[in-house]
Amino acid sequence: MAIQKLFAVCFLQLVFAFLLAGLTNAGGLQLGFYQRACPDAELIVHQTLYRYVSRDRTLAAPLLRMHFHDCFIRGCEGSVLLSSTKNNQAEKDAIPNKTLRGFNVIDAVKSALEKKCPGVVSCADILALVARDAVLMIGGPRWDVPTGRRDGRVSIANEALFNLPSPFANITVLKQQFAATGLSVKDLAVLSGGHTIGIGHCTIISNRLYNFTGKGDTDPSLDPRYAAQLKNKCKPGNSNTVVEMDPGSFKSFDEDYYNIVAKRRGLFRSDAALLDDAETRGYVKFQSMTQGSTFAQDFAESMVKMGYIGVLTGEQGEIRKHCAVVN
Repeated sequence: MAIQKLFAVCFLQLVFAFLLAGLTNAGGLQLGFYQRACPDAELIVHQTLYRYVSRDRTLAAPLLRMHFHDCFIRGCEGSVLLSSTKNNQAEKDAIPNKTLRGFNVIDAVKSALEKKCPGVVSCADILALVARDAVLMIGGPRWDVPTGRRDGRVSIANEALFNLPSPFANITVLKQQFAATGLSVKDLAVLSGGHTIGIGHCTIISNRLYNFTGKGDTDPSLDPRYAAQLKNKCKPGNSNTVVEMDPGSFKSFDEDYYNIVAKRRGLFRSDAALLDDAETRGYVKFQSMTQGSTFAQDFAESMVKMGYIGVLTGEQGEIRKHCAVVN
């Protein structure tokens, strides 16, 4: 009997080991992918990024957003980093990406890696690692990033224009867009929490404030007192002013976003939309009532999941020498 029990335990451990290995190598990615070819890769990313974020914490939000925007178009393969050419307008120049910044940071990280390990680390992996470390540097969770992504060679502005989740989107459209990439409704609620950092431009919310249905009205889903505050900052036609996504702590990664959304103070229509679905509304209220008890872990898990969307591995794609141009 003892031998049978021992055999059963060993068998279960073996099964678990195989399952763990399968998860680690799912999609051709794996933890420690650069361990032999560039063992200091993640350290170089972290140290280079720190020089920027330590001086300007507001960089974390656009760098996180850049990874998100990359993964939702053609997968996590660095296409958002490519510059337009004479014959092609790239994703970078699509309207939703016009406010992205931090490309110089990605270039600096790539340059440092090329000096140490030329032609080894992809721009797509740099984006994934930078997003993780940027969140960590401003108080957010850390997660292990499986690497091994390769870089795509195609970047088309119209794909970003029509397929990126919009700040104007309703819950039905948001759920459809997330489902199309293999992400769940819970992932939608979790990843929306990334709006705990960063800013929004007045032009994006002007319609909510001044002409929601075309009759000079304000979006009724927006808390009236908060709407009044926003109107003081965002006058009609104002295109330069920005407002904090998470007033008071927009430079720190925390769970306060859900308190704001629960109070009907989400800045974008897409934030307010989380209250229009039972599952996303339940998640918002749970995090608000429990001071974000599971948000850090949930965010880490959803970011890892997002990082697998449409990856290129093996002999697919290339390893760009410069992130803005194909080889």
